[in-house]
Amino acid sequence: YKLRQDQVLLPTGKTVDDFFVSLRPDIATILPITTDGQVVFVRQYRHGIGEVLLELPAGTFESEETALSVAKRELVEETGYTAENWEAIATFYNSPVKQNNRIYLFKAYPAQLTHTQQLDITEDIEVVLKPIEAIPALIQSGEICVAGTIAALSLGLNHR
Repeated sequence: YKLRQDQVLLPTGKTVDDFFVSLRPDIATILPITTDGQVVFVRQYRHGIGEVLLELPAGTFESEETALSVAKRELVEETGYTAENWEAIATFYNSPVKQNNRIYLFKAYPAQLTHTQQLDITEDIEVVLKPIEAIPALIQSGEICVAGTIAALSLGLNHR
């Protein structure tokens, strides 16, 4: 990936010579909800921390795609689910101190299993359904512990 080295002049007049910014592609995150109130999650290994995590489906922009087209592509690739209705919920920054990318959050409903997963050779993803009512307890217990997923759930499930 790309790393940018900046020289930053602080308001105090001091200069930071080696401020590094990670230049990353934007991300589309999807909150898929089935007709019976289940949230479609993915469980996958995350090498940065060496653990298998429960997250919402998400993926990065590959070229001149729109956020909605990325969201639709990633949902079907990672889970095999599609949805008729798509709502843009929010756009937020992942880690603006050291990264430049944004996360686009979409709610997709009613999510239905219509395809088989279309995983990359590097992906090993288990699709997991959890009832909406169980989400607070899953966050409290630490089973759901990825900041972007927690933010997306909080924003998406409270969105009217």
